[in-house]
Amino acid sequence: MIFDKIENSAIYESISPLIKKAFEYLKQTDFSRMENGKHIVDGDDVFAILQEYDTKNDADAKLEAHRKYIDVQYIISGEELIGVRPLINQTPCKEYDAENDYALYDDTCSFVKVNPKQFAVLFPQDLHKPGIKVDYSIKVKKVVMKVRVL
Repeated sequence: MIFDKIENSAIYESISPLIKKAFEYLKQTDFSRMENGKHIVDGDDVFAILQEYDTKNDADAKLEAHRKYIDVQYIISGEELIGVRPLINQTPCKEYDAENDYALYDDTCSFVKVNPKQFAVLFPQDLHKPGIKVDYSIKVKKVVMKVRVL
């Protein structure tokens, strides 16, 4: 997992040319003029999911993991906690769904607070639980960049 401010994203662009595309898109796009939903950046290799939701209780969420895509989760407004834990032989409570690229897990985790203009890069080996309330539930606007694993 990587956690940082968007102005530092150039540090991480050498990880993959597709991650570089995702960061360029985040920095160049005016999300206030876009509708929620999926937005294609580079076919199935890089796309954005713009979403708004109310943060939830930790107990109401499960850890998730992906195999085909890296998540770059970028907060536009609001704040949330993202739970994280390394994926090390845990047994999923919901087996991997290849069509939707996720499995769910019940496990403990540590939390990172993500504020506007901050991002978390979550790799396939990172279990993560986004959308958790900090003190009380608030509305969050976020972009999740899905970046195909090379």
